[in-house]
Amino acid sequence: QVQLVESGGGLVQSGGSLRLSCTAAGVTVDDEHIGWYRQAPGQERQGLACISRIEGRTYYVDSVKGRFDISRDNARNTVYLQMNNLKPGDKAIYYCAIKSRGCAGGAANWGRGTQVTVYA
Repeated sequence: QVQLVESGGGLVQSGGSLRLSCTAAGVTVDDEHIGWYRQAPGQERQGLACISRIEGRTYYVDSVKGRFDISRDNARNTVYLQMNNLKPGDKAIYYCAIKSRGCAGGAANWGRGTQVTVYA
C-alpha cells in the first residue's frame, strides 16, 4: 500500500525556516516524481515544487523560487522541502503527493498534510 506521511510543520516567526519531510511507504522515492503542495484557508491547493524520478531535476513555482528547496534522501526514502525566509502568506497546510505522469502532470496518493503557521 502506497502511503506518504508529511511532518515538520509548526509555528515560526516571519523570516524563519522550517524543513518539511515526506516519508514514503510502499514506493521508492527515487522511482517517483514527487511534488509539494499547500492549501491556505479558503484557497485552492497550489503546487510549489517537484523533484523528478531518477535524475532528481527540481521545479518551483515562481512565488517560492529562491526561498524553498526540494531534495531527496534515498536512504531514508524521504523527500524534503526546506523553507527559508517564511512569510505570513506561507501559512497553509502542506502536502506531498506522487505525480505519476511527471512533474507537469497530476498528483495522487496524497498525504494528510502538515500545518505551517507564520506569525509577524
